Amino acid sequence: MSERITLTKSDRRKVWWRSTFLQGSWNYERMQNLGWAYSLIPAIKRLYTKKEDQAAALERHLEFFNTHPYIASPILGVTLALEEERGNGAEIDDAAIQGVKIGMMGPLAGIGDPVFWFTVRPILGALGASIAMTGNILGPLIFFLGWNIIRMAFLWYTQELGYKAGSEITKDLSGGILQDITKGASILGMFILAALVERWVSINFTVNLPSQQLSKGAFIEFPKNAVTGEQLQTILGQYKDGLSLTAEKANTLQSQLDSLIPGLMGLLLTFLCMWLLKKKVSPITIIIALFIVGIVFHVLGLM
Repeated sequence: MSERITLTKSDRRKVWWRSTFLQGSWNYERMQNLGWAYSLIPAIKRLYTKKEDQAAALERHLEFFNTHPYIASPILGVTLALEEERGNGAEIDDAAIQGVKIGMMGPLAGIGDPVFWFTVRPILGALGASIAMTGNILGPLIFFLGWNIIRMAFLWYTQELGYKAGSEITKDLSGGILQDITKGASILGMFILAALVERWVSINFTVNLPSQQLSKGAFIEFPKNAVTGEQLQTILGQYKDGLSLTAEKANTLQSQLDSLIPGLMGLLLTFLCMWLLKKKVSPITIIIALFIVGIVFHVLGLM
């Protein structure tokens, strides 16, 4: 029986240091994937001795990845534990590793901004600025050193936390814990995707359809002569009750679609993009095509 390969503290420290460059090669196609794969290289070299195994490990970690750059550290820790078990012969496939990554990166991404950008940095910035205004050089030093000490400590300890948690998960592979986590992560990821589609994908058509003639009693009938105070009070009351100001109701393509299923076109566009990605169409090509279609439709007055 071959000796078990274990990631040393030195290996994990190298991954920790490299993770500070997570966004160094950010791209529109797979976002942080290059920085993610770069971070894992020391661990991959330790766990896999054959070049083809190292290449395969790098390839599976070049898939899409995107989260807050500091919150990626616990995901790195769990991934290190999964790769360690796989390197020692455990039956952990690419889908399981990718599923855990995707499932964790979405929920954790929302933590980074309020904690770091909106809490820690403003507090340190205000403290440093107040000291600097007195002409003291300690002001910028406190901000620079304090920020980086907190940031680097958080990256290290949460990576270690993820590594230990991942090790506990992989102890019971036969019991299906990893499969349950992967399934739960996939469900959570789809839920987050649906929420993001509803919030960020918006398509509004500006095409006008023939107006709808309202029946009597559904609109306000204005007097032909001068309006008295009593009549004005009645008109205002009718308007408050929801009666239309005109006998015709404007009708648009967008209003008809919204009455059918709100957000339908955004959902269909998302499905189209997912289908194109499945057909190996480059995300850059899809982005450029969306820009062109949007501009052309706007010029034509359709959107």
